[in-house]
Amino acid sequence: MEERLVLRNLKSINGQALDIIIENGRIADITEPGAGRGQQVWDGAGAYVTSGWIDMHVHAFPEFHPYGDEIDAIGVRQGVTTIVDAGSCGSDRIAELAGSASTTKTRLFAFLNISRIGLQRVDELSQLEWIDKIRVQEAVLKNRAFIVGLKARISQSVVGEQGIEPLRRARELSDETGLRIMVHIGSGPPEIEEVVPLLERGDIITHYLNGKSNNLFDEEGQPLKVLQEAIERGVHLDVGHGTASFSFKIAEAAKRYGIPPDTISTDIYRGNRLNGPVYSLANVLSKFLYLGYSLEDTLAAVTTRAADWLGKPELGRIRIGEPANLTLFTVEKGPAVLVDSEGEQRNTDQLIQVKGAVAHGEFIECEVRA
Repeated sequence: MEERLVLRNLKSINGQALDIIIENGRIADITEPGAGRGQQVWDGAGAYVTSGWIDMHVHAFPEFHPYGDEIDAIGVRQGVTTIVDAGSCGSDRIAELAGSASTTKTRLFAFLNISRIGLQRVDELSQLEWIDKIRVQEAVLKNRAFIVGLKARISQSVVGEQGIEPLRRARELSDETGLRIMVHIGSGPPEIEEVVPLLERGDIITHYLNGKSNNLFDEEGQPLKVLQEAIERGVHLDVGHGTASFSFKIAEAAKRYGIPPDTISTDIYRGNRLNGPVYSLANVLSKFLYLGYSLEDTLAAVTTRAADWLGKPELGRIRIGEPANLTLFTVEKGPAVLVDSEGEQRNTDQLIQVKGAVAHGEFIECEVRA
């Protein structure tokens, strides 16, 4: 018989004190603090609890360099119970990535790179023959529960002389498979005014706060018309911090003009996890607290809103009877320095610190650099 686990002295984002009781991998009860009884007890000492964090943009195929890492190293060991690999693999190797999902504690989904070679090379869309329509359709058919969308990296270093054509082909593949597109934006050509109009409701722009010259804001920090039109169409805005794709100056402009992220993600892999500027999802979330977003809104970007985009709203809620899928964290007060992808620093007086996670009913204690 499985032991009951009691997570004691927690609080919800709105400050309500509670205990959570877990039995047979599910939430058995949510009680007043101190009321829970069980063989295993973890005292949260006032830590916050949310549904398990979801990182919508990671690179979790360890064989690829530089864009790869171990799944649990960027997942549950950082308090992130669900990660979505953002196009590391194309049709050549997506089955390997899907197979690894059964061996980890972290829940894993993936965007399929429209290039069959994926990130085996970093110019994966520079040859149009690598966009193999039949191979994409076969991969989607065989891995439908695992693949949540298509990924196209549309920046000059990736597409080379092909310009906007890879995105046009991604649009056709989206229409044929019914999968939405995550588009990486970066240095042009193609210019951002060519890229964004091809995106439709539910498609994702990742790296929307990057500080490159081909970004979504003008020199005064005002949002471009194509961005405003995309928002009106229902295009989804994702952070995708990464090594080179998050600028405090752009993020401050976006906050000033009321253009918040729909989801906050890391674009984490081994290099920027160990050496920065990403380190962890907690670190990236702390930057949005610094920018003036509320704790509730910041956490919604890695819980309810991410879960809803995935079409799995249960992953973003805490409910009795549902599988236990939780992240436990504190907001620590004290001076700290945050760094963006441009090397710009900001001084803050609060950091989110992960304390633990529950994945598949198992409690994992963790302490990661914020």
